[in-house]
Amino acid sequence: MKILRCVILYGVFLSLAALPSVAQRAVWRQATAAELASVLPSRAPVESEHIETEMRTATGIVDEHGRFIAGVVLITAGYSAEGKYSHYLMVQAPIEIGGVRLRPGEYAFGWSREVGGDALSVHFNRAATGALVGTTDARRIAGSSRVESLRIWPPGEKALIQIGRFGIPYKLGEE
Repeated sequence: MKILRCVILYGVFLSLAALPSVAQRAVWRQATAAELASVLPSRAPVESEHIETEMRTATGIVDEHGRFIAGVVLITAGYSAEGKYSHYLMVQAPIEIGGVRLRPGEYAFGWSREVGGDALSVHFNRAATGALVGTTDARRIAGSSRVESLRIWPPGEKALIQIGRFGIPYKLGEE
């Protein structure tokens, strides 16, 4: 009987010890249009310019602490960023996108189509300076996925950043 009680107490102890690690894991959901409008700029600061954004393309996820990972298409026509960047990304929690680690901050990214058309080469740059952070590939999404200008899927659904018919897997980082 003493052994059974010790086993039960040990099990309860282990369960309680595991709670903080479970409680620290953030729960992310799709951000609403109103939430995105409150955190994304109508003119994104990219290098020395403030480039207009297409707010109807805004997408993002938010956790229970109010941290966002959100993006929007840039309207680069007439700006020096034309052909260099296509999207603006705001990161308030660490994230790894296709192997490129992004710390909280603001980024501009663009892409070019690789030969053969089955992938996009996507480059992430710091928005303020244009400094390259990293490059990764976006692969064609299998099946009949809807074409999106930009979509950040919640991690519980796909953990994918979609550009057109292409996607880049992501992992949320630990702080």
